[in-house]
Amino acid sequence: MPYPEHLIHEGEEVALDLNPHWWFFIQHIAVGTGILGLVIIWGWLGSGFLHDSLGYVLSIGLVLWAIWLGIRYMAWRNTYFVVTNRRVIFRTGFVSKQGVEIPLDRITNIDFYQGPIERVIGAGDLDIQSAGRDGSSHFEDVRHPDAVQQEIYHQIEGREQSRADRNASAIADAIADRGSASDALGAATGDPAEQLRRLAALRDEGVITPEEFEAWLASASAPAPLNRAP
Repeated sequence: MPYPEHLIHEGEEVALDLNPHWWFFIQHIAVGTGILGLVIIWGWLGSGFLHDSLGYVLSIGLVLWAIWLGIRYMAWRNTYFVVTNRRVIFRTGFVSKQGVEIPLDRITNIDFYQGPIERVIGAGDLDIQSAGRDGSSHFEDVRHPDAVQQEIYHQIEGREQSRADRNASAIADAIADRGSASDALGAATGDPAEQLRRLAALRDEGVITPEEFEAWLASASAPAPLNRAP
């Protein structure tokens, strides 16, 4: 069941849309089978009332187990781990819901863990550290967590590259076709002082480095070469 489209923002692209690994079920099936097996052995080896009521005990146990598996199935069906070009989304619950959203810009590190069995079946856990209030988010039963880790890093790199391209384009547009310092500084607004303030703001925000800002000022302030007639 795919992640609801109405929860995706305009212009946002989904790179991964995952439900938990089937290991999510197997663990609980194994536990339930073990409990039922113990009940059968206990009732079979017992005597009197316990032995006579074995059928009722098994019937009740099977019903409760089926209900529990149904609940786990609905939880699986309504649990999403989504990676987009903007954020990582985790959402779970079909009666009460809870979710986590981590912007790609805040992610600082991603770790995954796979035990011997999980490595064979392609499941594992994922830890995402981020520069936020919670700091770390843990996700269990993720499909191919190593591939998910690499995909998140790929989306982060793509986002950083897109931002760098936009910034470079904005700076190039601001200083394009300058013929003199006045033309360069007033390229966007016609006001050299205003254009200088904008470039200084880009420097303060870390879009351009102080060295790039100073180099641009030096080149913009350099006198234009004179075209002398031969």
